[in-house]
Amino acid sequence: MYIKDLSKYESQEITLKGWAANKRESKGLVFIILRDGTGLCQCVVDSNNVSETIFNEARKATLETSLSITGKIVKDEKQIGGYELQATNIELIQVAVDYPIAKKEHGIEFLMDNRHLWLRSQRQWAIMRIRNTIIFAIHKFFQNEGFLQMDAPLFTGNAVEGTSTLFETDFYGEAAYLSQSGQLYGEAMAMAHNKIYTFGPTFRAEKSKTRRHLSEFWMIEPEMAFHDIFDNMDLIEHFLRAVVTDVLNANRNELDIIGRDTNMLENIVKPFPRLTYDEAVKIIKGEEDVNGVNAISSLENELADVKNSIAEVQKEVVEREEKIKTPGMKKGEIGFNQAKIDKLKQELADLEEQERNIPQWLNSARTFKYGSDFGGSDETVLTRLFDVPIMVYNWPHEVKAFYLKRDPENSNFARGVDTLAPEGYGEIVGGGERETDLNLLVEKINEHQLPMEAFEWYLDLRRYGSVPHSGFGLGLERLVTWVCKLPHVRESIPFPRMYGRLKP
Repeated sequence: MYIKDLSKYESQEITLKGWAANKRESKGLVFIILRDGTGLCQCVVDSNNVSETIFNEARKATLETSLSITGKIVKDEKQIGGYELQATNIELIQVAVDYPIAKKEHGIEFLMDNRHLWLRSQRQWAIMRIRNTIIFAIHKFFQNEGFLQMDAPLFTGNAVEGTSTLFETDFYGEAAYLSQSGQLYGEAMAMAHNKIYTFGPTFRAEKSKTRRHLSEFWMIEPEMAFHDIFDNMDLIEHFLRAVVTDVLNANRNELDIIGRDTNMLENIVKPFPRLTYDEAVKIIKGEEDVNGVNAISSLENELADVKNSIAEVQKEVVEREEKIKTPGMKKGEIGFNQAKIDKLKQELADLEEQERNIPQWLNSARTFKYGSDFGGSDETVLTRLFDVPIMVYNWPHEVKAFYLKRDPENSNFARGVDTLAPEGYGEIVGGGERETDLNLLVEKINEHQLPMEAFEWYLDLRRYGSVPHSGFGLGLERLVTWVCKLPHVRESIPFPRMYGRLKP
């Protein structure tokens, strides 16, 4: 029997097995918040209803003690999940001693070092359940659209998007690399099955510690025969709308736990704006407005507001800290004010981060050079002006992968498309139409100084029945990060692998 199914057992006596997520005591009562992996339930142990032995067992329970609790399920809308268990028996399975993640603030490095335990917290629990919904929704979408799931190798003999970010390994005496992408193999499989998708881990050896980077992450890469860039953009929009809608339908409780305002996610029903690279650059540089809002001036105004807010919050923190020192203040009042101070300090930390970030974004926007790829700051400046994902297409070919098709109307541009999430989250999808001209592809491989022999098999796809085709790659963790509005991608995966982080 599981907490998620308590509504089936109202007024019945059942047994739940799990861990003590919290415990408090009052005269003759012990309140244990039990978690079993499916949800949380308050269990009340009343000394009037159980033996002294059972009551003392309840008192022994510590944070993360594993236990079995038997009792009657009673409906109570005030409680977590709307039900409460009135205990008649308790069996302690293992009493946890000095659980390291206490009910207090911990630094991020401490939490990352204890990721194996941090996963038990309610917030991390909710994020992982949302991640699970997204994974299931991805498979459901592509299967319903007639795609075949196939698998690309993780050991490859060549780079896909540049040699500087490869993890090299020894493959029986021959140099091999951990895959950056399954896309090239996806193209081969699409020529056999028309529409396919791969879903697997990929690896990038960038020595970056930004909030968007992982060294190991999961990619979803569909590839479609007889699709041009515009068909591709239609599919991306349809796909993201379906996945986010599934999360809204399945994870309202989890979104509420992490404090995610769902209004932005509900905008997913709106059409996604499609901008050319040229149009996007003008917006970033403040040369064009979006619905009357200018990227540069809006950031300048926001910076001024942030500075004012910092001063106001600092003042309130000082006032409440002085108030706590007042002689004779009741314990309850002290607790209330301390909780408010803790909340204000978190708000202050967020504001101070904005105060550091906004000048960087402004500088990036003001100094952006036409023809450059977008960095994280540029994507942030752009996407903060929109309330839905946007698509930027037709990029200067120099900043995009060798396999992208040149725009037939202007060969200076490649038919690539990046889908950027709103609220400053930036790229979650990258893709485009593939080059089908054998000679142009050979030219691009030479231009990028890639080993021709490693791509002979790939060139065969252009020699034998080449057709227009397109595809894209979705970074699962970046999508989870945006959907959950996480401050860093490291919370979007159970055990993140990133520059400087190999354990636990």
